[in-house]
Amino acid sequence: MEHAGKVAVVTGGAKGIGGATAEAFLREGASVAILDIDKVPPPFMKEHRDRALYITADVSREKEVARGMGTVIETFTGIDTLVNCAGIQRYSRVTDTSEEEWDFVMGVNLKSAFLCAKHALPSMLKRGGGVVINLASVQSFLSQQNVAPYTTSKTALLGLTRSIAVDYAPSVRCVAICPGTVDTPMFRNAIALSPNPVEVMEECIDMHPLKRIATPEEVSDLILFLCSQKARFITGQYIRIDGGLGLTIAGSKRERE
Repeated sequence: MEHAGKVAVVTGGAKGIGGATAEAFLREGASVAILDIDKVPPPFMKEHRDRALYITADVSREKEVARGMGTVIETFTGIDTLVNCAGIQRYSRVTDTSEEEWDFVMGVNLKSAFLCAKHALPSMLKRGGGVVINLASVQSFLSQQNVAPYTTSKTALLGLTRSIAVDYAPSVRCVAICPGTVDTPMFRNAIALSPNPVEVMEECIDMHPLKRIATPEEVSDLILFLCSQKARFITGQYIRIDGGLGLTIAGSKRERE
């Protein structure tokens, strides 16, 4: 229960990795505020009414982030931990991507992390320190086809992570988490757009040497560890939790042939 008494803000916490992270912090005794564009809070928050706060907000807009963080500070007196999980996936090449689509992906995946850190860091510093976790991706290092906006946004998060770690040390630590394929609603919705979702799922499983994809809880376990005192000497780094994705040349297609 190391996180008992702490205040954690999780963006994109209505479901997926963000939801698993918010629920894990609540189980560990923390007070948790979720900022999410969904209007309906996740069911697990009902079990922790006295320590759970749900704020509907578009975290790509500064006014809404400022309002949300202000509500968190007013409710829980401050912020100790920020986990930037809000994210979207879009499929397109540079020449196929409209300016509006590019700005949309950058706004949710990258700008939101900047805005939330901007409005959470003053409270962390006032309380003597804190931790910022940015949810990047294995595609910060590797890339598939047709994901130009997504892979660009996730790569840029590594630079933001380093900057926060350097600028606010030693009081604040900042770490980027880089998952491989995770079984989230966003992932399920993405493969549902393909002609053969079952085949795509099998390919995703096969490209990981561990021959499965991750659960959101496996990623949230890592996040809670990195926010704990056990990880107090880790900052400015990226941590891949990807089942070995990218260790083999060109994935595992040749092995199946």
